[in-house]
Amino acid sequence: MKKHIPNTITCCNLISGCIATWFAFQSDYAMALLFIVIGAVFDFFDGMVARLLHVSSPIGKELDSLADDITFGFAPSAIIFSYLCSFHIHLLFIPFLAFVMAAFSALRLAKFNLDERQALGFIGLPTPANALFWGSLIVGLNDSTALADSSLFTFHSLLPYLILAGMFISCYLLIAEIPMFALKFKHWGWKGNEIKYIFILSCVPILLLLGLFGLAVIIAWYVILSVATNKTTAKPE
Repeated sequence: MKKHIPNTITCCNLISGCIATWFAFQSDYAMALLFIVIGAVFDFFDGMVARLLHVSSPIGKELDSLADDITFGFAPSAIIFSYLCSFHIHLLFIPFLAFVMAAFSALRLAKFNLDERQALGFIGLPTPANALFWGSLIVGLNDSTALADSSLFTFHSLLPYLILAGMFISCYLLIAEIPMFALKFKHWGWKGNEIKYIFILSCVPILLLLGLFGLAVIIAWYVILSVATNKTTAKPE
């Protein structure tokens, strides 16, 4: 019986992604983000439970990637698609470009399964971080009353294209050969964990000040900190 527990948790992640997608198509971006977060919680615990129960399996690994592509690939793509559809865009195919991110998320997950370098860190942006960024960003943009101001009409008309440009940048980051730190601790001391503690401590005031939109800022900060750390620790050739 216990061997089915981790896969059940993984399926809860997948179901959360399906629910998030439904809310995305209903333009309820806050609820879509909530279920992406719930999916991320399930995603965090399925591997942990599998290791604790000593029931890790190849099928669990593959199921995890399938669930992740729904929750952290297709669901955020649906959020972007739905948001772009709310604009009066002359080229009606443009919102469908949002689903390119689901394809890149699948590619990133496939690479992760085969890449043995990512045991203690990540190579490229993790799909959960990417999903939380876009969910939070769209929630923030949708709730912003400033965008309706006529003085910002030009920015508002350019916003769909800025979103698509940012989305393609995130697609690149998903598969880029850029080392990014993971919040995994071999010990709890400061030495060797400086970046992780700095990141965690800085997240608190960001969330308190910005609320849900703070998640997007935190993910952007995570990428910047990872890139900066990698440059300072890289050895010259």
